Amino acid sequence: MGYYNEGYPPNPHRRKKRKYYWVLSMLVGLGIGVFLAVQVIPSFAGTQNEKTESFNKVNMEQNGQGEIPGEIINTSVNVDVSTQITEIVNKVTPAVVGVSNLMESADYWHQSEVSEVATGSGVIYKVKDGNAYVVTNHHVIEGADEVEVILYNETSIPAEIIGSDIFTDLAVLRMDASNVEKVIDIGSSGNVKVGEPAIAIGNPLGHMFSSTVTQGVISGKERTIPQDFDQDGRADWQAEVIQTDAAINPGNSGGALINISGQLIGINSMKINQEAVEGIAFSIPIDFALPVMNELENTGEVVRPYLGVEIYSLDEVPQAEWKDTLKLPKDVEGGVYVWTVEPLSPADRAGLKQLDVITALDDKPTMSMIDLRKILYQEKKIGEKVKVTYYRNGKRKETTFELGAQ
Repeated sequence: MGYYNEGYPPNPHRRKKRKYYWVLSMLVGLGIGVFLAVQVIPSFAGTQNEKTESFNKVNMEQNGQGEIPGEIINTSVNVDVSTQITEIVNKVTPAVVGVSNLMESADYWHQSEVSEVATGSGVIYKVKDGNAYVVTNHHVIEGADEVEVILYNETSIPAEIIGSDIFTDLAVLRMDASNVEKVIDIGSSGNVKVGEPAIAIGNPLGHMFSSTVTQGVISGKERTIPQDFDQDGRADWQAEVIQTDAAINPGNSGGALINISGQLIGINSMKINQEAVEGIAFSIPIDFALPVMNELENTGEVVRPYLGVEIYSLDEVPQAEWKDTLKLPKDVEGGVYVWTVEPLSPADRAGLKQLDVITALDDKPTMSMIDLRKILYQEKKIGEKVKVTYYRNGKRKETTFELGAQ
């Protein structure tokens, strides 16, 4: 015998009992199904809907959006930056111009002719009494006999050089305003932040590529770049500039550096031109340029205080000469030495002599020629008195200058 019942005859009473159990099971199952359909499933669905709405609400709040009753919205925000930049460029471009440096020369027959020797860019920043005023770089118009301004629509207009300044590399031109469509909006370079967008507009490589637009960011603020005006290998000045990686090429000089609002924040001036260097260009901050532009516009020149001496930095002199020739004490770490004194100049009247070493102006150290010039040019005024600390034959002395006009 095995464990199966197949050897036993069927039991009629047992079969009947099974039938009743089947009916009862069906009724119980039907009741459970009705209960689930009526109570559990709607409750579960409601919970899931609440979770979904809660999730959407959190997403909307995280994206800065308020709750919109009865509406499910797309929480992703797609700002079309390229369209914004295009609109800004279209607005600003008419205020950016080309500048042609024209010089006279004689041909073989000794007849005078005018030819273009340099090109650059400029920015229309003011219209007054029928005249338009353009700011550009000093090095763009340096030595020019004539200057032409080329508008964005290729219209050429003769312009007059009102004045220029080598130290700031700025120049102001004046021309007829009849064809001028746009004056640029002036911003503030003091508000720029490193990493914010910057747009350069100008005429690289001449008028063939007029109104070229390049985009980048502000790479650095308050950079100082040495300037050698007379090409003698010694820095004569340090320009304070904004650094940007927006492409600036020859011909861009004098063009506009604008912010994302289309406001002028700098005058494009220079770039580092080395094979291994890319994306390092510089602009003159507009906050620094505006006072110079106003002075050039009103007087035609920038007049600065001066001492009347030819000076050189001590770091150009061998250390042995500090002791043997200049007889400086060991505690003197820097300064400028006087090479010549102009007759009847403030320095001459104050008694300065050749090989005197100036170490301070109004107790502010002058460790180099640039330090001295910055104090004079940025902190002092013509006619103002200044205390000069200097060494002569190893002895510390002081005298007072009344600053003259350069």
